[in-house]
Amino acid sequence: MNSLRVKLAMLLVVVIVAVVGLLTAVMVYFLGPPPGQRHSIQPVAEVIEMLARAAEAPGVLPLKHTLPDGMLDPFITDKLQEELRQRGSSLDVRAYRGGREQPSFVAARIEGKGWLTMPLPDLPPPGAGWGVMGKWLSLLTFGAATIAVFVANRMVRPLVLLENAVEAVGPDAILAELPEQGPAEVRATARALNLLSARLRSAMESRMRLVAAAGHDLRTPITRLRLRAEFVANAEEKEAWLRDLDELERIADSAIELVRDESDKAPPQDIDLAAFVRETAEELRNQGLDVEVGDTEPVQVRTRRLALSRALRNLLINASTHGVRAHVSVSEAEGTALVRITDEGPGIPEDVIGRVFEPFFRVDPARRQSIPGAGLGLSIAREIIQRAGGAVRIYNGPHVGLVQEIEIPIAQRAA
Repeated sequence: MNSLRVKLAMLLVVVIVAVVGLLTAVMVYFLGPPPGQRHSIQPVAEVIEMLARAAEAPGVLPLKHTLPDGMLDPFITDKLQEELRQRGSSLDVRAYRGGREQPSFVAARIEGKGWLTMPLPDLPPPGAGWGVMGKWLSLLTFGAATIAVFVANRMVRPLVLLENAVEAVGPDAILAELPEQGPAEVRATARALNLLSARLRSAMESRMRLVAAAGHDLRTPITRLRLRAEFVANAEEKEAWLRDLDELERIADSAIELVRDESDKAPPQDIDLAAFVRETAEELRNQGLDVEVGDTEPVQVRTRRLALSRALRNLLINASTHGVRAHVSVSEAEGTALVRITDEGPGIPEDVIGRVFEPFFRVDPARRQSIPGAGLGLSIAREIIQRAGGAVRIYNGPHVGLVQEIEIPIAQRAA
């Protein structure tokens, strides 16, 4: 009932029925009811009066001492008697409704002789007026509802187009091009949305080019500074220079990787997630990181292999470096593949854990480089997983350490 389409349709139905009903009531009030009933009763009364006069002569018309079966109609009876009184007749007249085999008839009592009967085939059924009025209102309501639904659909089509356009936004935040067809309002809405999408796409591409250019341009001055740092005589100062240059180089590399992920157009493929996690953990162990694989269930996901590898590596490196040791498991639950990574570190303070996905964010406000990193790993990992239609959650464990969870939709199995 909260739908705008339903509200508009109901409003139009109420307005149309109310206006037509009010006009009908006004016409009946000023013009009076139709004279058809008077015209139908008057001829019957004339015929009854004529036949009653003829029946007074002996042997002219056959009379009955008992009435045939039938149901008395008090309304028609009163109207006939009223009409006869106006004509100066005192006949006792009664109108009866017959059954399936016996037609409706009128009976007039002839004093001292019996009953004079005559058929009345056109007697209206009981409550015919209310039935006609009910059918009229039902037909009016049905017609008004049909028109109202059609008009409401036409009126809300631009809003439906907006709703469908928002729902069609993919994980890359890009709106698919909409067909510019239909009524003028719908075409104008689709054209505006397509123009907005084009501008957003251009802005994102421009941003990526700027980040990539900045990352590449930083390499040259970093190289020059590294050469100069080699000639610094003081060993401590030289170490500080080289440490800062290493951080700048990691930031530049991370920015370039981020752009590479954005521009990667490789088609998605089905991946055995359990085997993929074991392979990635083995590679990291060969690099000297402490990564332990726990229970794994065979589950298939569909995404880009290189991007998934980068996201998983970033999260495992984060757990094994900041949390001493990483434990990873793979399971399936309700159509979703779940990768859970836990560690044995101190966790993250609750007041800042909501900021862990911010680019260049560090838990240590002093940004000490006791552990290498540019602060982009978690941000890149979440971006990759979201593009695959999944989600990443990070929270502190119940006792110790940090928990990182990846949820990815399971690949559709072929029928």
